[in-house]
Amino acid sequence: MSVALAANAPATFEIKSANLPLVALLLKSADLARLSEELAQRFGDMPDFFDQDPLVIDLSPLQGTEATGLETALDFAALADLLRQYRLQPIAVRGGSDAQTAAALAAGLISAPDALVQRSPAPQPAPSRAPVQPETPAPVAAVPPPVAPGAMVIDKPLRSGQQVYARGRDLVVMAMVNPGAEVIADGHIHVYAPLRGKAIAGARGNADARIFALSMDPELISIAGIYRTSETDLPPEVRGKAAQVRLMPGPDGEDKLIIDPLSA
Repeated sequence: MSVALAANAPATFEIKSANLPLVALLLKSADLARLSEELAQRFGDMPDFFDQDPLVIDLSPLQGTEATGLETALDFAALADLLRQYRLQPIAVRGGSDAQTAAALAAGLISAPDALVQRSPAPQPAPSRAPVQPETPAPVAAVPPPVAPGAMVIDKPLRSGQQVYARGRDLVVMAMVNPGAEVIADGHIHVYAPLRGKAIAGARGNADARIFALSMDPELISIAGIYRTSETDLPPEVRGKAAQVRLMPGPDGEDKLIIDPLSA
């Protein structure tokens, strides 16, 4: 027999579940000096790129390096101080060895082994046979999806030293991006004019982002952290012509930038 128990609800608080969006740092080296240099190269001229975003440090790429003799000891206090310089708030660690996790806990981080880190999706093979059709579910009331923010549109040419960042959306530029200028977006970048400066799409890790330009001749192009500079010449079939840049997984498992001409 069920028994109803008397209960008192606290008047000053409630405990509820919450989801916290996290930025993930996939740490590939324990060399903090080199990490500092590369962070400065990537974000040194973008002081407002992050906005006190909570961050989980993913140590999975470091695992297995013991067999190669590489040092994997980490000074987590120094690492946290370095990340805070870029307006990141490290709060958790995942994917490390027992010793690394213990060192992270001693530095004030928490262990978050269940934190999910989004990676570039691997291509899926085509099914060998037609899938079985599931039973038709009972109709439910349609819930309208949340409205995504519209693209940021820039109508004027961008001169050297100017920087535009479309946070959480696409960026559309209707005029020239001159050398020394920089366009950044968390989504796609469309430049309906010559692109001669820097273009960084998928700035927060969106590997599906792309870069489009009517005249592709950039100083730097980057998608989800994979970049190519003007030190490597573009092929003649795309340089100065309408083209798109996309990210594709290579046969060795490493993501690669692919540049395709756009046909009329």
